[in-house]
Amino acid sequence: MQYPATHLVVMGVAGSGKSTIAAALSQQLGWACAEADEFHPQANINKMSQGIPLQDEDRWPWLQEIRDWMTAQAQSGQCTVLTCSALRKSYRDLLAEAEGRVLFLHLHGEADLIGQRMQGREGHFMPPTLLPSQLATLEPLSPEELAQGSLRLDISKSPEELVQTILAALRLPAA
Repeated sequence: MQYPATHLVVMGVAGSGKSTIAAALSQQLGWACAEADEFHPQANINKMSQGIPLQDEDRWPWLQEIRDWMTAQAQSGQCTVLTCSALRKSYRDLLAEAEGRVLFLHLHGEADLIGQRMQGREGHFMPPTLLPSQLATLEPLSPEELAQGSLRLDISKSPEELVQTILAALRLPAA
């Protein structure tokens, strides 16, 4: 392992391809993978299912659960890949408190493309009507985050291209 533990947080708005990229990275690297949506309490899922955007008071306990999961994985010697919208820098700062090295992989693209992808999804509780609130909330990676190794990635590229770009940029060997 290159670092005591590395956590790759695949971030971006709903429909940006987080699950696809995280699964491919997990498979390529042989690292544990988790979906941040699985950490949401039922109250958050109910709100989003009804088209009600989450507020910070809804998000903080959820983000703390994710951070604590990453720390537990690091303490067991496991690197991770996980999906998390991580829309605000303050949210990313909380996640970065996890034990180990935390890098953010921001999947970004045109709102029309993301909206089309959301329309085509089945069985997800996040309706396309919440995309504008997510885009309004999104704070791009800061120069400091980018300098620490986080990446901004254009979703108009294929998932395969994105995964290869990530592996090469972070110098991560496939399993």
